[in-house]
Amino acid sequence: MSDTPPDRLCVNPRSPFYDDALLERGIGVRFNGVERHNVEEYCVSEGWVRLPVGKSLDRHGNAMTMKAKGTVEVWFLDAPPTA
Repeated sequence: MSDTPPDRLCVNPRSPFYDDALLERGIGVRFNGVERHNVEEYCVSEGWVRLPVGKSLDRHGNAMTMKAKGTVEVWFLDAPPTA
């Protein structure tokens, strides 16, 4: 596993961009200079994050989200696992 976070990652297991091993390791996200802890999905190359909107849910039980555009920085919170 590399020490660089992926370009795009999602916390929803139904998403093709979901990766359980990376999420267990921990990902830090800074959006427009502010560290965020409630990011549902991000894309560094396109410069956007999906943030939950209140406590409302869609018809599938997922949090309602809004896409915000800006500068996205990501990093791992834990050191890489040793082999």
